[in-house]
Parts: sequence; structure tokens; C-alpha cells
Amino acid sequence: MDVQALALSIRLAAIVCVALLIVGLPIAYWLAFSRWRWKFLVESVVALPLVLPPTVLGFYVLVAIGARSPIGRVWSSWFGHGLAFSFEGLVFASILYSLPFAVQPFAAAFSQVDRRLIEASHILGASGLRTFVRIIVPLSRNGIITGLVLSFAHTMGEFGVVMMVGGNLPGVTRTVSVAIFDDVQALN
Repeated sequence: MDVQALALSIRLAAIVCVALLIVGLPIAYWLAFSRWRWKFLVESVVALPLVLPPTVLGFYVLVAIGARSPIGRVWSSWFGHGLAFSFEGLVFASILYSLPFAVQPFAAAFSQVDRRLIEASHILGASGLRTFVRIIVPLSRNGIITGLVLSFAHTMGEFGVVMMVGGNLPGVTRTVSVAIFDDVQALN
């Protein structure tokens, strides 16, 4: 067993889960409570990784963060190395790939919160942030935990995106799924 690949996979999955909390909770909140007529377009974009094959999504991400892309050029000028075939690139790709696995359970849990409790909180003078932290999040705890568990498991098992964006660099981008693939190819 490749312990280094396992440690890298766990680190990647933990970072992705924290990032999805930061990015996914506001998106899910907006999706659950927005009355915008065209919000289905945002829902579709968030759900896109569910329908795209992982290698196709990985290729699109690779093109978006490659050395010739605006993102890749900015990253390279700031940090001195490219984003593609790096751990940071894997984090970026994994966040995109696991986004629907976090946002959809978060939004479903938020939409189940009784609106009367939210309105009562506002009537009693609580700010939107205080209402979110003290009412919505505690009542949505199970959905938030579900989203995090799904995202962690999904990140641990992803292969196509990892191979396209990160390749197979031991200690840098070689995850458990890539190590398993290598062992199968070697008939081990």
C-alpha cells in the first residue's frame, strides 16, 4: 500500500471539504432562498460535474488552468510555477468536481428549515448572518454533514479529473486512485 498516496488523498479531501464549506454554503443558501427567475441556470452549472465524464471535466479544467490560459499565467507570475500538474491544481479541480455533492445536500437542508423561524429571527432584530449561524445552520446540520461526507468520499475516489489535471507525480499529485490504477496496470 502506498502510504504517501493515501496521506495525499486524505489531505486533498480535507482541504476540498473545508473549501466547499466556504464556497458551497453561500451558493446553497442562495439557491435555497433566492426567488430569481433564472436560478435554474445556476443550479444547472453547479450540477454540471454530475453529467460530464470526469476526463472531459478534467480536460476542461486543464485547459482553463494551463500555462497559456489567463488563470495559468496569473498563477505562474504570482507563485513561480504552473497550476497544472500541481497539488494546488488538484485542489481547484476537486472543488469543481465535488461542488454538486456538497451544494445539493446543503441547499436541500436549507430549504427544509421552517421559514417562520427565519422570519421570527428577523422580526426579533437578528441580522441575516446571525440568523444563518444561529437558526439555519443548526437546523441544517444533517444536510451539511451529508454534503461533507459525500464530498470527502467523492474526492478520495476521483480518478479521471486527477489524472487529467495532476498526472501521476509521486508525493505531489499521486492519489490513492492513481496508485491503485498503477498497481492494476502492473498486475500487482
